[in-house]
Amino acid sequence: MTALNLTNQLLNFVAPAAFVALLLVLLARIFSGFLRSKRSLTHTLWAQAAIIFIAGVLLLLTGLVLFGRDGKMASYALLAVGAASCQWVLLRGRKG
Repeated sequence: MTALNLTNQLLNFVAPAAFVALLLVLLARIFSGFLRSKRSLTHTLWAQAAIIFIAGVLLLLTGLVLFGRDGKMASYALLAVGAASCQWVLLRGRKG
């Protein structure tokens, strides 16, 4: 496997996590009036997206280890639930 091929494989592996992270953060900013908390734990858009992206990549790696291959729908479901939970924590969904 060449370096270019390896880079392509890695970028395709992390692309769903990047898309979900950016989509969650942008939609949270757009619909912030419906959320309970106006302030998030992280103050910048990029920091919040980076935290969700890292969590998403770790969840995709967990799915890869559990199922032995990439691209299972259960891995993507784990990504969606985990990223949404991370966003909920970052927006201080549970107070107290």
